[in-house]
Amino acid sequence: MRRLLVAILSISLLLSIFGLSNQTRAAGQYPEKPITFIVPIEAGSVGDTRSRLLCKKASPVLGQQIVVVNKPGAGSTIGYLELRGAKPDGYTIGMGTVTIVTNKLQGLMPYDYHDFTQIGTFYTSPNDVFASTKTKRPFKTIEELISYAKANPRKVSMATGGIGQSIWIGAMVFTTGTGIDVNVIPQEGAGGLVVIQVAGGHVDIGVFSLTEAKPQMDAGNLRFLATLGSKRKSGFENVPTVKELGYNAVWESFGVVMGPPKLPKDISEKLAKAFEVAAKDPEYIQFIESRGAYRFYLSPDQIIPYCDDLRKSVRNVMDKAGILKEK
Repeated sequence: MRRLLVAILSISLLLSIFGLSNQTRAAGQYPEKPITFIVPIEAGSVGDTRSRLLCKKASPVLGQQIVVVNKPGAGSTIGYLELRGAKPDGYTIGMGTVTIVTNKLQGLMPYDYHDFTQIGTFYTSPNDVFASTKTKRPFKTIEELISYAKANPRKVSMATGGIGQSIWIGAMVFTTGTGIDVNVIPQEGAGGLVVIQVAGGHVDIGVFSLTEAKPQMDAGNLRFLATLGSKRKSGFENVPTVKELGYNAVWESFGVVMGPPKLPKDISEKLAKAFEVAAKDPEYIQFIESRGAYRFYLSPDQIIPYCDDLRKSVRNVMDKAGILKEK
């Protein structure tokens, strides 16, 4: 009996050692197959194109292809929920935007950035203020717009994205920060529809991204008045920030790489190193800066504190607008 017990214990010990060895080897060999990268927004959108180049740069670092899969819809919640429910083995990761902060506040989903494994941020993208050249009031400067809007409450019309979306929040930050009262006209979709409204002269101004505005700027239908970023944009150094005019109005979205919860530390660290290299690649930086964004890298331990601070300002905006759902 004693010999049998010793034999059982010996076998158990060997199995444990063998299992640990296999786990160590598996972790060391990761990744052994292509990685799926979920993008919770439409193919061809600003965040999608930035993600695709980022993944292209991270792939050789990891030694495996990263396959981008778009899962748009419901304010990015479809993609987020699929990512959160993925197996935590490192073969399904994805991106998030500022909606990973805002959606829970709006009651669109019960999760936020705390419920994912954070891997690294890779850009920040300020919203910008544009004026139509087709309306009766074709504002030429941001100072002219603010002065007129203050003297004529609700006479200026402004298109925004859907209520709660990033560009809607940017528009609210702009109006509350400058103290102007305008006629806000939300659109059902995102920046593309807002651009159409402003460029067509249906409204006076709009808040969206430079990337979305550029074709209509080139066509002479839009005028770039100011950026809500913390600094002037590369290639548009003559266009001021709203902040430098003395107003507390800064709003920037961001892109972050995330994994499902409980992603093993060794795997998340390997992913973090690869995406840090990708986010600092000169070609990638040139690509995003030429489209109105900036390199913005935060390590995994910096992301949650950053989002916590952002959440406070977003919560105030939503509370004032009466759309805050989280207690």
